[in-house]
Amino acid sequence: MAVTVLGSIFRLSPVSSSSRESFRNADFSPSKQNSASKNRITAIKSVESTNPGGLKRIQRNKDDAAVEKVQVVENPYSRVEAALPDLRKSLSDFLEEARDFVGDEGPPRWFSPLECRAQAPGSPLLLFLPGIDGTGLGLIRHHKKLGEIFDIWCLHIPVTDRTPAKDLVKLIERTVKSENSRFPNRPIYLVGESIGACLALDVAARNPNIDLALILANPATHVNDFMSQPLSGMLNVLPDGIPTLLEEVFGFKQGDPLTAMLDALSNEFAVHHIGGRMIRDLFAVSANLPTLSRMFPKDALLWKLELLKSAIASANSHIYAVRAETMILLSGRDQCFLNEEDIDRFSRTLPKCNVRKLKDNGQFLFFEDGVDLVTIIKSCCFYRRGKSHDYLSDYIMPTPFELKQQIDDHRFLIDATSPVMLSTLENGELVRSLEGLPSEGPVLYVGYHMLLGFELAPMVTQLLRERNIHLRGLAHPMMFTNYKDPLVDLQIFDKYKIMGGVPVTNLNIYKLLRSKSHVLLYPGGVREALHRKGEEYKLFWPEQPEFVRVASKFGAKIVPFGVLGEDDICDIVLDANDQKNIPILKDLMEKATQQAGNLREGDESELGNQDCYFPGIVPKIPGRFYYYFGKPIETAGKEQELKDKDKAQELYLQVKSEVEQCIAYLKLKRESDPYRHLLPRMLYQASHGFSSEIPTFDL
Repeated sequence: MAVTVLGSIFRLSPVSSSSRESFRNADFSPSKQNSASKNRITAIKSVESTNPGGLKRIQRNKDDAAVEKVQVVENPYSRVEAALPDLRKSLSDFLEEARDFVGDEGPPRWFSPLECRAQAPGSPLLLFLPGIDGTGLGLIRHHKKLGEIFDIWCLHIPVTDRTPAKDLVKLIERTVKSENSRFPNRPIYLVGESIGACLALDVAARNPNIDLALILANPATHVNDFMSQPLSGMLNVLPDGIPTLLEEVFGFKQGDPLTAMLDALSNEFAVHHIGGRMIRDLFAVSANLPTLSRMFPKDALLWKLELLKSAIASANSHIYAVRAETMILLSGRDQCFLNEEDIDRFSRTLPKCNVRKLKDNGQFLFFEDGVDLVTIIKSCCFYRRGKSHDYLSDYIMPTPFELKQQIDDHRFLIDATSPVMLSTLENGELVRSLEGLPSEGPVLYVGYHMLLGFELAPMVTQLLRERNIHLRGLAHPMMFTNYKDPLVDLQIFDKYKIMGGVPVTNLNIYKLLRSKSHVLLYPGGVREALHRKGEEYKLFWPEQPEFVRVASKFGAKIVPFGVLGEDDICDIVLDANDQKNIPILKDLMEKATQQAGNLREGDESELGNQDCYFPGIVPKIPGRFYYYFGKPIETAGKEQELKDKDKAQELYLQVKSEVEQCIAYLKLKRESDPYRHLLPRMLYQASHGFSSEIPTFDL
């Protein structure tokens, strides 16, 4: 039986599971529009990992005449400080558009928001299963951003509908099977909140052989009888005419002067006051009480409570049959229908489950500021177009606002260390800028890894801002695992995934260079980033020159670089040797080392045998960071030559020597930097402006 089609209204396009192509080609002229609901279709954003280098390319003619061919490549990150949030809508927009849903009748059906029609080719299908409201608009804040990487269908359950949970599961299941038969090699995402999460679990349990990916927001795991029984009793004694009663008591009717005044006040607060969005939402709820009351009339609430109990019971009974990859999003302030013990059981039972706790959020997760579903999906490497996640083809570039958030998260480090970045032009000239870095890939950046990777954030973000060069860092596999350790918050690794980090393997290096990417490699790996006392700026590179051979295969340029400054911001007081003498810390270190070693099982190299621990450090008054990118080393045309082990070893030692020379140069020159210490830099900015570039030593 085909799914009933929802008529086209506002930004909504109907979807029939029996014929998606006809839906694509149909003419969807909105039957009515207002200022908040005009059709906005955005251009497709690139989701590939390619990155055009540079902002301007100049090509001179053969006679080197004055006429120049200039091609300007816009850098979307050049004005990142002014980037606006990716999510602009709010609870007010939801209530505004929900007004046209509450009077709808008929059976449950699918619709696709028109602002979600700009998805990239090959995007997987995302089915949104609503919570207790049933409108299907629960992702309204996320539609635009999700619509660029997913084909989105939302389930609408009219207020008057009384379809049992088991029949809702069958309806969703029919759609899943139909779409899976059309695109068997693409996953189908089920995003459900509350009741919808229970329905998603049921569908996954009934279809273990279909490639499903579940995103469950605050999944209802139990109904508290202590709360539900008095609530049911109270609802039963309330009069039936609640909508009319609310309108007459509070006087809120759409279009009347009082409602118009509230709208104006909410807009004024939103524009001019801190916390304006929260105030605006409070006004929005007040101004839309009739909509809310029609969305949740007494009989509908009683039915939804029974539907919730039924869905929870069914999901709990079938949980052991679920084989789908799952991500559970938990609000720290939502305890109505959540049970921590049930969630722990889910995470242990589901074979591939990632639980992310958002401690500062409440029940209405997808409406709250700071919750961006696409960013969360990126953070978990949860997006894929095929059977498994591909770190290259499935990677989604950060938006300017996501980069701004990364910079803001590291604002103290960047501002406190005032990084100095030097690069080398083709003629060997050293300049204070990143002008000497190659624009076109493939490029392999090989350098020294500071303690705890302090150098990463300033370097990676500055390359994007100044040159639109996106570094794909090769990182330890432990950053991409989902092991459950109460002592480790996996969200600390989110920034590496959002910025394009990739597990370090020979295959990944090969694939990145083949795609002409800019690749960041630290041969010293964890051993350098977690070094001991007195080992700062010492290279711990393996003996095998593997990266040289791979770089030559694709003619990649190798950029050696050195960094300096960790000893200017902290001192190590408790290193691995010290911790081995403290029983508790020794046990923790051995456990972490064992987990990291298991991820590289069969690797007998230095990378496979490194101590993992967190060094005890004491911060100092911040000094300054220095970066020196050496002259790029060409490998183009040397593939056959570098197949010879001796030749490859010779180039390998040359790269290592140049990294050491970069560090030695910075050590020497920083002594003559009048602004190496914090106080002179603060005085300089106080007199020249806080956005001014602080001078450094003479080059």
